[in-house]
Amino acid sequence: MAAAITAIPGSSDVFDRGFVTYSNRAKEEMLGVPGDLIADLGAVSEGVARMMAEAALEASNAHIAVSVTGIAGPGGGTPMKPVGTVHFATARANGAIEHRMENFDDMTRDEVRMASVRVALEMLRERVN
Repeated sequence: MAAAITAIPGSSDVFDRGFVTYSNRAKEEMLGVPGDLIADLGAVSEGVARMMAEAALEASNAHIAVSVTGIAGPGGGTPMKPVGTVHFATARANGAIEHRMENFDDMTRDEVRMASVRVALEMLRERVN
């Protein structure tokens, strides 16, 4: 997602920073997501997505943040959280945190990743307007 935003000339005027917190440990260390929350809900969950967005906002100079956590595959899915399950959240300074969940089933790993970028950018656009 950061690559999509920073590919636009002048994006440094609006893009402060990005956090790649791929592992659970990174979510805990970089964003302060409680390990107990991850253990209870799973890294791919509404609660973790919301906490990631809120923490990214607090750890930056931004006015809005978006988080993405999901299972792109080809492995890693479960019956409750199949491959293609992705949770998104946006947090805005002095505003509510919004969540969205998508299930991009029947997509390849790359397709899930690209679809996730599109949804995250769409959510940012909606919150900015």
